[in-house]
Amino acid sequence: MAKDKNIEEQKDPQQGDLGEARPERVTTPPADPKTAGGRRMPLSGKYLQWIIVAAVPVICAGAGFGLGRLLGPSAATDTAGSAGQAVPTQAQLARPEGAEKDSQKGWYFDLEPVVANLNEPSATRYVRAALTLEISNDLDQKKTTAFLQENAPLLKNLLTIYLASQTIEDMRGDRNLRRIQLEMLDSFNEKLFPGGVPQIKQVLFKEFAVQ
Repeated sequence: MAKDKNIEEQKDPQQGDLGEARPERVTTPPADPKTAGGRRMPLSGKYLQWIIVAAVPVICAGAGFGLGRLLGPSAATDTAGSAGQAVPTQAQLARPEGAEKDSQKGWYFDLEPVVANLNEPSATRYVRAALTLEISNDLDQKKTTAFLQENAPLLKNLLTIYLASQTIEDMRGDRNLRRIQLEMLDSFNEKLFPGGVPQIKQVLFKEFAVQ
């Protein structure tokens, strides 16, 4: 019996009372900061934050450029409107009270010639025209001449566009020429003196040639 007792005392101390082995302690290694949830993060995920930070200024710059383009026309319109407010009124262009008039009829202002292709699909035809404007004697000649010279490019552009819309048949005969004079007279007065008394009395042809 003593021998059996000694054998029991020599049993592995890691065994329990029932003769089963004690479970070994498992040590979990520290988590790798480069992993998330036990899985290694992909390379792109590591730099995603930096890519976003770098992309934000580029996106903002593009948005600012697009906004500038969007608001550009409105700003140009506002500038044009401000410039339009600076155009002298008829009262500012009027002859001073008591000033002697050179004549009762008026005075004249010459526009430089313009050349325009006629609306003729089958052939190349063009017209060269130079106009003389008769201005009301109620306007001061010096101030109004400066005003007309400043707006001469606008008047020439109106004339060129109008002539380019005409055909060769629209240019034939005295009746058509008088029609052109009257239509340009209305167009010029509307542009230069909108809402006021027309101050251009006549539009005269200084030169008119169709080729």
